Amino acid sequence: MSIADYRKQFGEHGKDMSLNLSNLFGNVATSGLTPGQFYGTALSLAYSLEDKTLIDAMEAEAQEHVEENVFAAAKLAATLMAMNNIYYRFVHLASDKQFAKLPAGLRMNGMANPGVDKVDFELYSLAVSALNGCGMCIDSHVAVLVKHNVSAQAIQASIKLAAVINGAKTAYALS
Repeated sequence: MSIADYRKQFGEHGKDMSLNLSNLFGNVATSGLTPGQFYGTALSLAYSLEDKTLIDAMEAEAQEHVEENVFAAAKLAATLMAMNNIYYRFVHLASDKQFAKLPAGLRMNGMANPGVDKVDFELYSLAVSALNGCGMCIDSHVAVLVKHNVSAQAIQASIKLAAVINGAKTAYALS
């Protein structure tokens, strides 16, 4: 199943999500993202949402555009952000700031060598962090991306993917 097939399943309530998916996936070249960044971000979001139908559609869509290392890096981003976003969201939201001073002690060695360019992995991680609502992680990933001269358009595109893919999952589930 492709993204086009996936969005055809939406009911009337999902019309906007269908149009948004079509617009995003039909305009990858003008998104400000490379194909590896675009499809890697989309894959990391699908993996994070843990929806088999969405994952299958996203993998089918990405298959012709990226190499296998992008699939592995997207899974790594989804997995590490599932852990980090919970931990750092707690640190950020806890009224007692002593927790921010304690070492996290969480293994995340995969971030040092994710199998794709560091900027690409940061974009994947940013989108998943936005999906998971971790402000502290969002700030950290944006700072790294800005330091590496990633455009505001590319950063916004990764967040638009997060928003639309999350909405599409809901539209599909309600169909």
